[in-house]
Amino acid sequence: MKTLIPQIFSIRDEEQFNEAALAIFKYQAEFCVPYHQFITNLNIKADQITRVADIPYLPISFFKSHTVVSNTEKEEIIFSSSGTTGQIQSKHLVTDLKVYEDSFNKAFEQFYGKIEDTCLLALLPSYLERDGSSLIYMIDALLNQSKHPDSGYFLHNHEELFNKLNTLKAAGQKTILIGVTYALLDFLELYQLNFPELTVMETGGMKGKRKEMVREELHEILTSGFGVDVIHSEYGMTELLSQAYSSGNGVFDCPNWMKIVLRDTNDPLTLLNSNQTGGINIIDLANINSCSFIATQDLGRLLPGGSFEVLGRFDNADIRGCNLLVQ
Repeated sequence: MKTLIPQIFSIRDEEQFNEAALAIFKYQAEFCVPYHQFITNLNIKADQITRVADIPYLPISFFKSHTVVSNTEKEEIIFSSSGTTGQIQSKHLVTDLKVYEDSFNKAFEQFYGKIEDTCLLALLPSYLERDGSSLIYMIDALLNQSKHPDSGYFLHNHEELFNKLNTLKAAGQKTILIGVTYALLDFLELYQLNFPELTVMETGGMKGKRKEMVREELHEILTSGFGVDVIHSEYGMTELLSQAYSSGNGVFDCPNWMKIVLRDTNDPLTLLNSNQTGGINIIDLANINSCSFIATQDLGRLLPGGSFEVLGRFDNADIRGCNLLVQ
């Protein structure tokens, strides 16, 4: 399977995507034990699957109850989900960190250009204050690649962040501020900006720190407070090695090796068409060493061209740290 990894990140069209997805499915159906058992219990024969549309999706909860890996190599890192006290954490055993690094580097460049040309500011206190965050691993790497001396993390030092943003604005520097939602709101209670060229990317929700808000209300506060036209968002999770990005209005796009498919909320094996609302299934080919076919607990709407919206959560699903807002 290692020979397939370079092909994953050079995918340019649907034919290449489908070819890689089917090859990875055949491999994981045999060597990922929880996925193999899941498929067997559905009475599905992997060797009879010839279309991507027929591939079954592993419930994301398996990352809490099982070791979801598709090879015998020792993990290089274990990413874990955030959660309130008493919740069982999802764990993603990553046996090849280079695959993750290639995924987030190439996706970031696809949507935002080279990080070397960007000043990256990260307001992520709740992520920094725990271990096992895949987001922090990604931001650490991007910060190390950024050549701008002002790139870095901020915890609760809002005055320093405010002054830095004003300096960057005056210099005409391309700047991205990525922040957990509640921390961005905390900042705006103290400071207001008018920085139209700034890219503000919210991620992670309220983490129990504030009342959940509808996206339109949240983005209105953020656009007004930072003086920007739109708010960007990141959609990722512990169980995935890829992220989708929104450049405004809550509409997300995937990198070329990731795809969203919707399932019927009453019949999880039935897939839906565009402009319908359903459960979000994800094909993430970067998950080649775990499971690339995941049925999440998120609700969404698929738009023509492959873009999608996240509309909320299934009832009784755990609150996640991957940018899920009440609609």
